[in-house]
Amino acid sequence: MIALFSLLLGCFLGGTARYFVSGVVGRRIGETFPWGTMTVNVLGCFLIGSAAGAAWGSDPDLWRPAVTGFLGSFTTVSSFSLQTLALARDGERRWAVANAVGSMALSIPICLAGLGVGRWLAGA
Repeated sequence: MIALFSLLLGCFLGGTARYFVSGVVGRRIGETFPWGTMTVNVLGCFLIGSAAGAAWGSDPDLWRPAVTGFLGSFTTVSSFSLQTLALARDGERRWAVANAVGSMALSIPICLAGLGVGRWLAGA
């Protein structure tokens, strides 16, 4: 029961953080392009890389709330997909491609950077 509660708490906090971060970025930069979603996805990739680098995957008591719960609710790949398709549907094909390519081009290297930071934090 404690494991389930920790997962639910992680989901609650991750979803709340996604709503806040995406909204702040959207309000400050504008919402003609999904900058908030891209920011959340890139940040989420860094955080999951950090968690993996710190070897949290070997400890389900840390992985479950932090990665499965918090980051699973924080990152927005489903929103990213839907927004990319909406851009394309609305005739904004260049923005759709920019969103898809930009998200992948930023997220993978940032995840690698997070992996390094996590290993450094773990002393590996």
